[in-house]
Amino acid sequence: MDLEAPKIKSAEEFFYIQRNYQKQYRDNNRFIVICGDTGCTARNSKAILGNLDRCLKEKDLSETVGTRFTGCLGLCESGPLVIVYPEEILYHRVIPDDMLEIVEETVLEGRIIDRLIYRDPSSGEKYAYARDLPFYKKQVRNLLGGNWKTDPTKIEDYIALGGYEALVKAVTEMSPGEVVQEVKEARLRGRGGAGFDAGLKWEECFKASGRKFIICNADEGDPGAFMDRSLLEGNPHAVLEGLIIGAYATGAREGVVYIRSEYPTAVEKIKTAINRAEELGLVGDDILGSGFGVQIYLSIGAGAFVCGETSALIASVDGRIGEPVQKPPRLVQHGYLDRPTVVNNVETLANVPHIIKQGAENYRATGTEASSGTKIFSLVGKVNNTGLVEVPLGMTLREIIFEIGGGIKEGKAFKAVQTGGPSGGCLPASYLDLPTDFESLTEVGSLMGSGGMIVMDEDTCMVDLAGYFLKFLADESCGCCFTCREGINRLLELVQNISCGRGSLDQLDLLKELAEVVKDSTLCGLGQTAPNPVLSTIKYFEDEYRAHILQNKCPAGVCRALITFEIIESYCNGCGLCKKNCPSDAITGEQKQTHYIDKDQCDKCGICFSTCRNEAILKQ
Repeated sequence: MDLEAPKIKSAEEFFYIQRNYQKQYRDNNRFIVICGDTGCTARNSKAILGNLDRCLKEKDLSETVGTRFTGCLGLCESGPLVIVYPEEILYHRVIPDDMLEIVEETVLEGRIIDRLIYRDPSSGEKYAYARDLPFYKKQVRNLLGGNWKTDPTKIEDYIALGGYEALVKAVTEMSPGEVVQEVKEARLRGRGGAGFDAGLKWEECFKASGRKFIICNADEGDPGAFMDRSLLEGNPHAVLEGLIIGAYATGAREGVVYIRSEYPTAVEKIKTAINRAEELGLVGDDILGSGFGVQIYLSIGAGAFVCGETSALIASVDGRIGEPVQKPPRLVQHGYLDRPTVVNNVETLANVPHIIKQGAENYRATGTEASSGTKIFSLVGKVNNTGLVEVPLGMTLREIIFEIGGGIKEGKAFKAVQTGGPSGGCLPASYLDLPTDFESLTEVGSLMGSGGMIVMDEDTCMVDLAGYFLKFLADESCGCCFTCREGINRLLELVQNISCGRGSLDQLDLLKELAEVVKDSTLCGLGQTAPNPVLSTIKYFEDEYRAHILQNKCPAGVCRALITFEIIESYCNGCGLCKKNCPSDAITGEQKQTHYIDKDQCDKCGICFSTCRNEAILKQ
């Protein structure tokens, strides 16, 4: 859909052009969607698109069947995904060679290809239509829903489906103060981690005088998190529209999208979105003849996790080392270039158009009293349906993990879920019915964070997990605070001692004490929340720490220094696979006779355990 349009100079012109886009969109309702998110692209979805285009051309269908290379469709575990419209038939784990069959069977003959439709991993039930999948049924996809039908590089698709209507309403029907008030009444809380009231931020900046800035924080660095990246790759105009409305509301005339360099696709998508919006006059001077104008710039960060903290982010945008500074003064008083600055997360800004279009009262109907709207989570780990989910705030962990996520892989037992990224906490099964809202998660020692959700099963060692996240945080600390720079490393040393069998109960007590000191004495959010993985795993899984210390045993069989491998004589048929694959030559035995492991020579790599076909290797 590439209808040429001049710069839009009024609300009337916008709606005239929108009607043309909508007519084109309705007239071209026969199309095939291919997920073009980073995950599916890594699985060859670009080749799938290329094959589809060739097949359509060969069958003389190029003029009647469209294609859309979209953003994330959510069900990453089953990618690459293909949806055939208007029926909404969903095919999963598609490969390039499947496209000819899809065109011949589904597009031309209307037949569903059984081998490509989704099968529930628990029940085995088949689902041919996207709308019927349990993964989607309980979600409320206000922000991600547009990914299903739009090409993120085409502003025409976004406008045809109602995009930029909120901007038109804001700048032509509302004053900046009224926009601020609407966001306050909606009780929109920042989705970047802290959950601060976005409307209050805007109000403070609105009241400030002089040159102002608004910054979109797209520096997403949590391990296992990809919410912001997917929003920017799949629906960049929603984020841009929220940023422009925020600039209007706060009185900023300059906006910055701060994004990490590791997101090249997202960088390209938001750059394209800004350029297309400028061409139509939705970014720049005198937007829609309102007298309001804003310039939007990109700032590419080097990928430092600490730059997710707003003052470190400001320093990085300014070309300085990304280090936090003491507050006050706050950024809404002295921010970028020492001017009043408001910083909002990607997902926070993407919510703004929905609030302005539907009103604060309607927006508050989703979520809880204190936490309105939806939240996007990256659901990863030992769960069947890993991917990107958008649910009302307040939905329980059980609903997200077992109903949307499809439960634990291979039927294993659920052990814990970590929310809030590396600085979040690990919650045991007793908290599965906990609502996912800001207050509830904080009360039990975890965080909402930006929306990372890592699920763990019975094979996860909580001591090892705490060490993994401490290693990440130690590497990412800017080193500005002594207690952060040295404290996190000392925490890591203590956890590693315990996981290697060198720990003591005195060290466990020291670990608890030091974690509290680091938490209470560091400057920014990185150091203040870094002890959370330690404190939460000790709080809920102290028995695992004690097993490592008192029994020299890792209950999950993960910590290499504390596990042993032994061959069960009655199960061993002497096939020799374990001996053949052992890298340390620790296994002896003749063909068709019982084999043995020399425990002194064994380096505990576990290759014998994974290659044995007779379950004759005992790991303990």
